[in-house]
Amino acid sequence: MIITNNAIFYISAILLLSSCQPKKTEKSIMDLEGLHTIDTSKTWLSHEHILVDFIGADSINPTDWDHNSVIQEVLPYLQEISKHGVDYFVDATPNYIGRDVNLLEKLSKKTGLQIVTNTGLYGAINNKYIPQFANDATAEELAKMWIDEFKFGINGTHIKPGFIKIGVDNINPLEPLDEKLVKAAAITHLETGLTIASHTGKAEGMWPQLEILQRMGVSPSAFIWVHAHNESDHDHYIKAAKTGCWISLDGLGWEIDKHIEKLIFAKKNGILNHILISHDAGWFDPQKKQQNIKPYTNIFDKVIPRLHAAGFTTQDINMLIKYNPAKAFAIDIREFK
Repeated sequence: MIITNNAIFYISAILLLSSCQPKKTEKSIMDLEGLHTIDTSKTWLSHEHILVDFIGADSINPTDWDHNSVIQEVLPYLQEISKHGVDYFVDATPNYIGRDVNLLEKLSKKTGLQIVTNTGLYGAINNKYIPQFANDATAEELAKMWIDEFKFGINGTHIKPGFIKIGVDNINPLEPLDEKLVKAAAITHLETGLTIASHTGKAEGMWPQLEILQRMGVSPSAFIWVHAHNESDHDHYIKAAKTGCWISLDGLGWEIDKHIEKLIFAKKNGILNHILISHDAGWFDPQKKQQNIKPYTNIFDKVIPRLHAAGFTTQDINMLIKYNPAKAFAIDIREFK
């Protein structure tokens, strides 16, 4: 067979073009140590708190808590979940409510837990936890701050956020500031691939958020409806799952029976693959002299046995505490088309 000069040219061009094509990278999770390839054998607690300070954005001061005191109080509870095989611990405390990545790193090193922190701002509770500058900033300016934390680290550290945490007051239409937070989260997601977890509650405030995200080109699959267990109309769960968004039933540190009912409903209606479960438990409160920390173990000690008794398989359980959170928190730009 004779290979002409033209043939050699075309073959070389094809090889060159193929070598320049971007390689499909594996999706990752960002914890305090950095990026890790997704491993669906890992067990997650997808919404918890180690420290929360409700004093307000204008008054919060990290010197109000001492790391050693916090560690002494919280460490036994984290060691307890390590015995249950928990790998990933999502700390959902936002900036200006007590996010302290240096504290989280110390606890991660002591326990071996892979802790995931966040960027963003929390606009619920009449904006008590919004710093003054955010009132005047544009969505683009807020997004730049959050993107910079992802690119360069939080507060001068090497630690980067693994998701975006926002909060809104549960009304429709949203307040202008809350709408701005959702827009900033959308911009940040499209630049970083970070998932958006929004403190919401009932479905009323969830739908306008999804509308904004879709309008800005973000798929609902990049959105976690936080505190969805507060919604009493289960039909909203089916509708939300059809959009692709994640439904977080995360009050298991405080209440179990209603969560069990909702999980049975989700299984019967084929939407278990959109459900996240966690405790929303903890936490150290710097404004209290006596701490009353709720454990992070109800899922393992109380919920899973009851789910098995209700006919849930091991695969169902793994979906809730392994597969779903790994997919939900995957760093992946998810566009709405």
